[in-house]
Amino acid sequence: MNTLVDRMSESPVVKAPKSAIADDMAMIRAASELTRDLVVPSARVYWADFLASALVGYAGVAAAILAPSTAWMLCAALVAVLALYRAGSFIHELTHIRKNALPGFRLAWNILVGVPLLIPSFMYEGIHSLHHNRTKYGTVEDPEYLPLALMKPWTVPLFVVAAAFAPLALVFRYAVLTPLSFVIPPLRRVVRERYSGMIINPMFRRKSPEGEFRRQWAWQEAGAWVWSSLLVAAGVFGWVPLRALIIFGSIAAATLVLNQIRTLVAHLWENDGAVLTVTGQFLDSVNVPPPGLLPELWAPVGLRYHALHHLLPGVPYHALPEAHRRLKDALPADSQYHGANYRSLPKLVMNLVAGSARGAAA
Repeated sequence: MNTLVDRMSESPVVKAPKSAIADDMAMIRAASELTRDLVVPSARVYWADFLASALVGYAGVAAAILAPSTAWMLCAALVAVLALYRAGSFIHELTHIRKNALPGFRLAWNILVGVPLLIPSFMYEGIHSLHHNRTKYGTVEDPEYLPLALMKPWTVPLFVVAAAFAPLALVFRYAVLTPLSFVIPPLRRVVRERYSGMIINPMFRRKSPEGEFRRQWAWQEAGAWVWSSLLVAAGVFGWVPLRALIIFGSIAAATLVLNQIRTLVAHLWENDGAVLTVTGQFLDSVNVPPPGLLPELWAPVGLRYHALHHLLPGVPYHALPEAHRRLKDALPADSQYHGANYRSLPKLVMNLVAGSARGAAA
């Protein structure tokens, strides 16, 4: 079977394959034993963090729309982008928290953020779990993986630029494709397989939802269809000033671009499509722990501990800093654990670009 690189890029592998990395059993045991008391999510933390982020985000949107000058508009928009990006990042937690652990949280998130930003949680739930599957991570069956470090250099900037146009694509997907797909069955299959998930692997095809998840998908998609149709009507009939729609759309686009940049450094993207060990997956992922403060802005809600999250996907985001501290202090200097810790976003992006350039030149 062709690997993901064979099918998506002509760039050769320039590093030893990640599949050659054996499991570090001492690290895996320590991770399990030292964090057993950290797996229960705090409803108080989740609700307070999410609601405050959403409130500040929408207040920023309103302030940007009503701002008396361009300078004030840009300042308010920056606040809105960072706050809504943080609120939106809770979609990642929705895929990992146990059923009934936080009653009402999924519904509230979709009503306040998912539907208004046209990223309802069904677009991520059932997708992200495959990314954590040990035998699917980094393979052609992983919807969230591309070997970017092994592909052409132009792939990286294109990856980011595409996110800037995502709000327009999402409006089209929900306002146009959703109703059409229900009267054109073949189109419905295409929409479900290819345009119903936050994926970066173009080879991935999504399966039909089942059971309770199918019902959740239905009402979330219906809500996104109604909201996107209202946005289109508001622009066409002048119900809302065009300037307000452009500002709101630009803020939504900026949150998606920021998330795309964060995605660039969530992994090293060096796997060529082979099945990896747990340690191999961990070392292909990235932690950007303290003392840096900026990662809390561009990788919020625990995303700055992405490698640790792959090692301990059941630990809630607010417990990851403590889990990292325990493992960092307990494991020896030669432990594989320290090999996934990095200092800054710019350095990681430069390494990715340099790696893809070397791969193309080889």
